[in-house]
Amino acid sequence: MPHEVTAEEIAMLDEKVRRARIAAAEIATYDQQRVDRLCQAVTAAVANATTWAELCDEAVDETRLGDKVTKRNKRTKLKLILRECMRQKSVGMIEYDPVKGISKYAKPVGVICSLVPTTNPCLTPAGQVIYAIKARDVIICSPHPRAKVVTNKCIDIIRDALVKEGAPADIIQGIEKPSITLTQELMKKCDLVIATGGRPMVKSAYSSGVPAYGSGAGNATVIYDDTCNTPEFQRQAAENTRISKCADFGSGCSCDGNLVIASSVYDGCVKALQDQGGYLITDKADEKKIMDVLWDETGHRLPDTVAIAPQRIGELAGVEIPADAKFIMITGGGMEAIGADHFFSKEKLTTLLTLFKYDDSDFQNAIDMVLKIFDEAGGKGHSCGIYSWNDQHIDALACVAPVSRMMVRQPNNKGNSGSPFNGMPPTSSMSCGTWGGNIITENITLKHYMNITWVARPIMEDLPSSKALLGDFYDPNFDVELKK
Repeated sequence: MPHEVTAEEIAMLDEKVRRARIAAAEIATYDQQRVDRLCQAVTAAVANATTWAELCDEAVDETRLGDKVTKRNKRTKLKLILRECMRQKSVGMIEYDPVKGISKYAKPVGVICSLVPTTNPCLTPAGQVIYAIKARDVIICSPHPRAKVVTNKCIDIIRDALVKEGAPADIIQGIEKPSITLTQELMKKCDLVIATGGRPMVKSAYSSGVPAYGSGAGNATVIYDDTCNTPEFQRQAAENTRISKCADFGSGCSCDGNLVIASSVYDGCVKALQDQGGYLITDKADEKKIMDVLWDETGHRLPDTVAIAPQRIGELAGVEIPADAKFIMITGGGMEAIGADHFFSKEKLTTLLTLFKYDDSDFQNAIDMVLKIFDEAGGKGHSCGIYSWNDQHIDALACVAPVSRMMVRQPNNKGNSGSPFNGMPPTSSMSCGTWGGNIITENITLKHYMNITWVARPIMEDLPSSKALLGDFYDPNFDVELKK
């Protein structure tokens, strides 16, 4: 039965919102220098290597999800978010276009409700509060119940840093004892909701009656085309796949889930993946055992095998996995092995990778396979990737892939949410457009934390002639009202 919100809990939420609005009124008066310094102070407090390592260890211990070693790498995201913030204006006039006579002025959105996922219990609130401070917002976080202790510890570290700078601690707050119904009540009381997590959470956010940004489910699918035809190219592709697949034990929705590999390079690419620690399951009985611990008979993902080591998957399934294996590989087959009833083509959220082979006599065969995965197995709107040195192949996939982000020759998990090696805006929240049930096809970043006032000054008339506008459809009588 759903937890019923008590009068005491409603009073607690009202008090948090009251305090948040007091803090919002204060931070709204800060100038650019003040908010920039606060962003730096918060990042220094929570993203230093020692503090972040402690949070990572506690997050894994509490949630029983993810990998303590690779989770530490996520602090880079906070540095990238700070980099993004320090390069932009967010107070007063932030943009001016003299040709159009348009200037833009930034204003806070107010009180943000953040729905924090169990897979990123510290990265999400820390990254979001940096953006929120930059935009002069305040934020109330609703942690996942499975991660409430470590999320609130992270929030307390940030609160202490704010107080040391003379700012209100209530710029960020957390719910100490979260529940689904309590979160639903909180959403109704705020000005904006940012929902990072599963589709039910996002749907609830969109149903709250409050403006909301949401993220969609992933099933990152990556093509290795026929230009991956040298040992070096194959090693590079396999290494990046290993980095993406193994990050935090595959907990992220951007972690590689399916590889679509050209037939002419398939054997070499599999060998390269094995050299990177991929363990290929060749026994069909073992495949079935692994499938049964990942999904129930209806295809719903079982939570106990999310974001765990490959050896732990093997232990639960009764399949021996070598101690040095970094991830498990399953041979998916071809088009006939894709769809809702073929569970290995779906999102895995753990250290498992499915390999598909396409006939590379025509690159369209690869595209058709990718489209079928997204259409029938899930992940539409989120992300895909390609290892290719053929710009025509890259363009062909980009033209039709129903995704919001596509990585070329780089780790999907490390690249699509922002990287030092690409221009993607850094974030921990990625929207997936109408494909994924979201309103935007963007990474949720600073501009989404601000209201913008557009100011228009007069300019010289900018209206081409009717003949120039209509081209072949121009009729000399277009602007003449003829009497009938």
